[in-house]
Amino acid sequence: MIYDTIKKLIFFLFCLSVSHQVLALSPLSRDKIEWSNSLCLPAVDNEPNIGVAGAFSGFIGNTLVIAGGANFPEAMPWEGGTKEWWNTIYYIDAKDSSATWEIAEEVLPDSRAYGVSVELPGGLLCIGGCDSIQCYKDVFLIRKKNRQIELSLSWPALPVPLANATGALLNNCIYVAGGQVSMKEQAATGHFYKLDLSDLKKGWQELATWPGEPRGYAVSAVQSDGFDKCFYLFSGRNYQADGTVKVLTDGFVYNPRMKSWKKLDRQFPVMAGTALPTGINHILLFGGVPQLIPGSADHPGFDNTVRLYHTITNTLVEREISPYILPVTTSIAKKDNAFYITSGEVKPGIRTPEIVQGEIIPFEKKLGFLNIAVIGIYFALLAWIGYYFSKRQKNTEDYFKGGGRLPWWAVGLSIFGTSLSAITFMSIPAKAYASDWSYMLVNVGILMVVPVILYLFIPFYRKLNVTTAYEYLELRFNSLIRVICSLAFILFQVGRMGIVMYLPAIALNVITGFNIFLCIGLMGVLSLIYTMIGGIEAVVWTDALQVVILLGGAILVVIVAVFNIPEGFSGIVREAAVDSKFSLGSFDFNLKQSTLWTVLIATFFTNLTTYGTDQTMVQRYMTTGTEKQARKSVLTNAVLTIPATLLFFFVGTVLYVYYKHNPLELSITVSDGDAILPWYIYSELPQGVVGLLISGILAAAMSTLSSSMNSAATAYVTDIHSKINHHKVDLKVAKIATMLLGAAGIFFAYLMATWDINSLWDEFNKILGIILGSLGGLFLLGMITRRANATGALCGIIGSIMVQLTMIHFQTVHLLLYTTTGFVSCFVIGYLVSCLFPGDRKNIDHLTIYKVLSK
Repeated sequence: MIYDTIKKLIFFLFCLSVSHQVLALSPLSRDKIEWSNSLCLPAVDNEPNIGVAGAFSGFIGNTLVIAGGANFPEAMPWEGGTKEWWNTIYYIDAKDSSATWEIAEEVLPDSRAYGVSVELPGGLLCIGGCDSIQCYKDVFLIRKKNRQIELSLSWPALPVPLANATGALLNNCIYVAGGQVSMKEQAATGHFYKLDLSDLKKGWQELATWPGEPRGYAVSAVQSDGFDKCFYLFSGRNYQADGTVKVLTDGFVYNPRMKSWKKLDRQFPVMAGTALPTGINHILLFGGVPQLIPGSADHPGFDNTVRLYHTITNTLVEREISPYILPVTTSIAKKDNAFYITSGEVKPGIRTPEIVQGEIIPFEKKLGFLNIAVIGIYFALLAWIGYYFSKRQKNTEDYFKGGGRLPWWAVGLSIFGTSLSAITFMSIPAKAYASDWSYMLVNVGILMVVPVILYLFIPFYRKLNVTTAYEYLELRFNSLIRVICSLAFILFQVGRMGIVMYLPAIALNVITGFNIFLCIGLMGVLSLIYTMIGGIEAVVWTDALQVVILLGGAILVVIVAVFNIPEGFSGIVREAAVDSKFSLGSFDFNLKQSTLWTVLIATFFTNLTTYGTDQTMVQRYMTTGTEKQARKSVLTNAVLTIPATLLFFFVGTVLYVYYKHNPLELSITVSDGDAILPWYIYSELPQGVVGLLISGILAAAMSTLSSSMNSAATAYVTDIHSKINHHKVDLKVAKIATMLLGAAGIFFAYLMATWDINSLWDEFNKILGIILGSLGGLFLLGMITRRANATGALCGIIGSIMVQLTMIHFQTVHLLLYTTTGFVSCFVIGYLVSCLFPGDRKNIDHLTIYKVLSK
């Protein structure tokens, strides 16, 4: 019956894919900018404010601050007017529609303009600047205390005076680039400085300059390049003391991790404009001066074009024309989805008192009736599967092992589905889209350990006839080691459940507008219901169904995208190859970077630990009728992993090429890097298909959830509850354990939704290294050595955790290697301690791999 249902669902998916050309696309409104110029600087001495250029500006909480600046109050420069410099500080509560501008009693240390403004949690940092006589190198903080503006002057000064420079905050460091050092002999420089806010005593450090001409009036922004947050430097002008001026349109990017610059292959005509990073990889460029035109009353004004640069696809497009004049020689301040271009110069010598405001309105989020219906039907099917198998649960043998009656191919699909979580379905295409294929070997690493799993671990566990992997640890060491490791596994599964629920929930929240807590609740509660009532059989069969949906969905995404890219498949391959999107990473042996060698080492130990000692896998080896069938199930997973990994990485590459050709189709409001595939699904695929694939994304999480719930319950009931209650454990206890542990996972996901987590991938690898790494080393220690004892095992676990925490703190190796270092440190420490303290060693000949397999 289940097999027939899967066949019907495959046919349904095929019909939906064929209908792509005839079904209307999902209703969608591209995100837009709503403009306003209603906010103006207040009058001064009862005279209308004419505005200022070069002012320091930014937000302190909800308070918008504009300080200093310069203008021509008496007459225009072509009429002989003289530029005047100001020390006035204006401020207003931008969130209060009834608020009015106030002028602070406090003033700047000097009347100045054309410095760098950087928003910090404690206030607005003002760097350098100039007046008519000199450039300044002092740095001070404008802050708001007890509703009053005040200054903090105790900040490290720049190494040299700087004006007309540009700067930004990146990774708790302030970077300042370009500018001039003198007002007498005005000339652009190539200075590039960094101030580490965590160590102000070091002061400003000079860094290597960009591989281009010196410049002032440049534009900068901080944004991710797909790997790291980077400092982007655009345009500017190179001017000399002899009056020579050259407008620059080049661009560069500085990577602080690599400590290197790279030239951008685009032209940026945005000199003296402003830039705003938005979303995960976009930079909006507002206005600028494409070329120098002598100032006069007849000057046409500066460029009002809003350009959009995407750091991953390296595309630069004109997005729209602002309905208001976009001033130059000014700053831009952002609060939530709104930005404020704070006064500035609209023609040579002419300032504006207007604050050009823009609010980025996210795309319309309507899922539609058909999509909701498909999601509802899919979830109902999963619930029915749980109910169907609940009638076959007679005892814990049925509940935890399926009575040994599950077919090998279904178990193989289930093993594959367990590893194919939402992290795989969303993060792998996102990684390939943002970077390259350097992480591909992480997934195909199962091939490296398949012989070990087939001919050592599976026969070992089957002959011991254990329910959990941790039963062996009691036989080999003692009950304390078994309980500790089982508890560690349970805690890991609770944390894993939280991550695999939170990741798709936040992405779907960004894309569809689904409440993040609703998404978590849907996945968690439904998984809990069918896992609790249906046991391991329901888990295995729903996993198999979800695998079909996910693989079919990924194939459909590729098919649809190929038809919308020039030259189709060949065009995708050619463009991706030119842009090095198929790169497997560097061949350098550098364990701090994700090089080929780092990935190979990491994937061997990670897969050996996961497939050899993880209860979610070991439990499945026990659900088939024979050892031969268990081996077939692992081979099924291995065979599926290769094409599936290629497919998911290719999906990411296809998305890269698609959005390189269609840059305006990518939302500037999506702030989650893992949301690129859900965004494409939601915005480009037809009704019905969208619902099915959103169900698939939820299902990817649910397949892992159900496995985690069942295996964690198995570990608790078999390893811990049996120690507390020496009577035989009944089915009711197993179901209650599943319910409580599943609820704990849901609660943890809700908790994560309130945390500020920059990278779930990083956090997941840390947890993997701390917990599973040490478990993998411990199992190998017991299986292949005869000297190992309980004292050594316990010291190995503790020592491994300490090593891992040290590695994480000092970032000694790449995060992919955390499992490796955990594995190796546990094995080495455990063996050495066992040799030093051999007194409690059991007679373990019959519990090593050699003895078990020789029986």
